[in-house]
Amino acid sequence: MPSTAFTRYFEEMPLVAILRGIRPDEAIELGSELIDAGFRLIEVPLNSPDPFGSIAALAERFGDQALIGAGTVTGVDDVEKLKHAGGQLMVMPHADPEIISAGVEAGMDVLPGVMTPTEAFGAFKAGAEALKIFPAELVGPSGIKALLSVLPRGTIVAPTGGVTPDNLATFAHAGAKGFGLGSGLYKPGQDARSLRENADAYVSAWRRLGT
Repeated sequence: MPSTAFTRYFEEMPLVAILRGIRPDEAIELGSELIDAGFRLIEVPLNSPDPFGSIAALAERFGDQALIGAGTVTGVDDVEKLKHAGGQLMVMPHADPEIISAGVEAGMDVLPGVMTPTEAFGAFKAGAEALKIFPAELVGPSGIKALLSVLPRGTIVAPTGGVTPDNLATFAHAGAKGFGLGSGLYKPGQDARSLRENADAYVSAWRRLGT
């Protein structure tokens, strides 16, 4: 089952901030803006500069207010590094069962990336409790709705890739319960003010759903 922290934070604000390209020296400033805006789920993709440094900084500062972790996890070796850095959330672009199992065994909340029923059920078999639908702009709301029709009732899916404040509601109406937010929220080099503006726009879009 998802951790108590994941369940609480996901219910409070089911928006996953993807800070691809962030540096450790800017992690606290940018993280502060996200926390103040209401975000409670933050990932640093491992193809960022010194990702474990950023994760450690965020986890130390905000670990009692949010779930901090890594994205673009593609190797089993990264699981132990993530745990050592204080990360609790592990997000993948794919559904490699070995990596999923390693993350689950390490006590992580694991969100593997899937596109098809085969990948989704394989991820569940490996221990995943929630799914990242990636790339969401390719699957689309209709694809997500079709996928959910064959998955266990109550399955948590979070479309990622192409989710904007303008189309978030469309994905939600298709059954999405959470949302992974990448370049529409943050791009490398972006300052804290523009990040906050983007964050507020996404939070407002989610709150307009009336959930």
